[in-house]
Amino acid sequence: MKTIETVVNVTPERQITVQLPPDIPAGEYQVVIVLNESVKPGQLATKNQAKRFKFSAYPVGLIVDNFTFRREDLYDR
Repeated sequence: MKTIETVVNVTPERQITVQLPPDIPAGEYQVVIVLNESVKPGQLATKNQAKRFKFSAYPVGLIVDNFTFRREDLYDR
């Protein structure tokens, strides 16, 4: 399954045309179309940018000073 996100114009006849990437072979496919509200071109750039989270640094230290995170230390046998 591939996801292709693009902007299309709907004609007065309620039709759209989509140009697919060259790696999609000809054939029959099941397609899902999701219509979002109209988006202004300036909003597309900000919509597609990843949101960055700010995490505060909080030193918690180790549970035990000699803890090594080896498999033997993490799991019971």
